Amino acid sequence: MVGIAFTVMCLIFGTTFLAIKIGVEAGMPPFLSAGLRFVIAGALMFAWMRMKGKVNISLLWRKEMLITGAGLTFGTFATLYWAEQYVSSGVGAILSATGPLMIMLMQTALLRQKTSARMITGCLIGFAGVVLVVLPGVSIGGSPLWLWGCIAVLVGEVCYSAGAIYSKKVINQFKEANPIAINAVQMMYGGLLLSLLSVGTESWSMSALDWVPAVSSVIYLTVIGSMVGHSLFYWIMSRTNPLFPATWLYISPPIAVGLGAVVYDEHVSWITWIGVALVVSGLLAMNEKVSDWLKKRSRARMTVQASESVLK
Repeated sequence: MVGIAFTVMCLIFGTTFLAIKIGVEAGMPPFLSAGLRFVIAGALMFAWMRMKGKVNISLLWRKEMLITGAGLTFGTFATLYWAEQYVSSGVGAILSATGPLMIMLMQTALLRQKTSARMITGCLIGFAGVVLVVLPGVSIGGSPLWLWGCIAVLVGEVCYSAGAIYSKKVINQFKEANPIAINAVQMMYGGLLLSLLSVGTESWSMSALDWVPAVSSVIYLTVIGSMVGHSLFYWIMSRTNPLFPATWLYISPPIAVGLGAVVYDEHVSWITWIGVALVVSGLLAMNEKVSDWLKKRSRARMTVQASESVLK
């Protein structure tokens, strides 16, 4: 069941980038689309947990939830949704996968945590991959908005990293609160901030909207992307450990790039594929604990198979 859930989760997270692209190109204002997604998903999840008696209503009024939502949801997705007006969904996915790299840099620079040579090497490999992803658009004279879109995604990952580091402190502070409830509240706050940004910056033209793909995108991202995807993430974490479900970051970029090329006819050069491989390799090299855990799992599986062969 864990293997099935992990496969479904990776497929879901890998498809969300294309779903965002479809909604934005259907005329849905990016900030409004993101705001609706997270307000609805967060509210439904919170209401469900409230009915189950697993969350206290006082959690809604904590400033820590607002700060977490500002980083994890607002900063991350305001930039990603805006950027996907100008960059492909595949490029958005690859650049979004640099989140762990940003976290490592912040932990080293701000928290003064020691960094091993292996992590530095992984960081350099991942950075080389980002350069190769961005390079084709620059070399062929891509529009300035394309380049700004790439920069925006990376800025969003800085926000995500800051929010992730802060959220660890929040989870430790609210040990009695269910992590899914904390995630639901921060999504609501992030969605409200996105909606306010939309009110102040976007014009809503209903006549220019292609309703079927626009509404389908919001529904898919709300129900499948946010509610199902994140619930699977926490379920897998409860059955394994915090490291294993996070490895979706190594799998989603190839899925997103492949889907964008096949379904949406997005151009993918061989340089981009090399960039994908380098980003994934760099992330895997940086995350020593995940690498060690995967090796242990592989050795354990081989031991079990060998034992079964002997018994047969």
